[in-house]
Amino acid sequence: MSKSGEFCPRCGDDVPKRPEPLPGEPRDRDAALCDACYFEDFDLVDAPDRIEVLVCSRCGAVHRGNRWLDVGAKDYTDVAVDEVAEALGVHLKAEQVQWGVEPEQVDQNTIRMHCTFSGLVRGTPVEEQVVVPVKVSRATCKRCGRISGGAYAGEVQVRAEERVPTKEERERAMEIAHDMVEEREADGDREAYVTEAKKVDDGADIKISTNKLGRMLSKRLVEEFGGSFEEYATLVTEDSDGNEVYRVTFAVHLPRYRPGEIIDPEDGDGPVLVTSVRGNLKGVRLTSGGRYEARFDEGDAPDALRLGGREDAVETTVVAVEDEHAVQVLDPETFESVSIARPDFFDPDADQVDVLKVRSGLYMVPEEGVTGA
Repeated sequence: MSKSGEFCPRCGDDVPKRPEPLPGEPRDRDAALCDACYFEDFDLVDAPDRIEVLVCSRCGAVHRGNRWLDVGAKDYTDVAVDEVAEALGVHLKAEQVQWGVEPEQVDQNTIRMHCTFSGLVRGTPVEEQVVVPVKVSRATCKRCGRISGGAYAGEVQVRAEERVPTKEERERAMEIAHDMVEEREADGDREAYVTEAKKVDDGADIKISTNKLGRMLSKRLVEEFGGSFEEYATLVTEDSDGNEVYRVTFAVHLPRYRPGEIIDPEDGDGPVLVTSVRGNLKGVRLTSGGRYEARFDEGDAPDALRLGGREDAVETTVVAVEDEHAVQVLDPETFESVSIARPDFFDPDADQVDVLKVRSGLYMVPEEGVTGA
């Protein structure tokens, strides 16, 4: 006579009484089986016979469902481990499940994944091993296909008013473009890319994937360098739904003057070292060290003579400090002692100073970081 009054329907052995399912919970038809019969047909792991992984040969993105995903894998083995983890199923009745995987590189395109699972089922330790071959196929994702095909929606043209952007400005503009795209990629935006970024004779041209990014880049360039930008749309084609597709040129105009440039506003107060061109032009007077700011109506482009740049200044020797308004230094060309204006940024203990010689005379040039009193 069964102690519980219940028998295994397959072998007839006595089985302990099982707890009744909760209201609304489906009844497990195998619950009536004894442990021996239950484990005869039990599979801890449900594994596919093989897994095929489609990987972009250019960027390493993985195709899942109907889209490409950047998974950040270091190599194809990492991809294979992730795909196996997604594909394997563990029995719902298993508790305290642990698993490990040991990849075996069969050839360039095949990785055999040796997986070991363990857990508790009906209070009994259970372990199972499965081997899943993973075949890696290579293709080109939609994004990389567009890049290699030279596709772009917006072009940012970096130019400057009445001058050519410096090498540093052009390189920085392209660096900002790539940094911005990397930020978007990190946020999962696969539509963000730079098709081409190159220096040209009068500036830099940056072809970018979307008009939204082109506008964002133009705003960032203006935030960093000052100036302004304009947009010009050109109809290029129609899409499959008959919608008009426009390509937009973003014309970024850098200011006439750049930080580090030395100009003479010809207002009688002497040359100015430009320190900022965001909003109104700001700078330092080389004669006094005082702060200079262009009038509102002049903005970042006051009428002025270009005298040179901080990089044109040369080091010379301080001969003597005459008084609070004048200093004697050696003329870097004639090596004669000459008297020049003593600006506020002059260090009376200095033995050497940087000077710029122009037609109107010799002027002391401050170190970087001086903005004027």
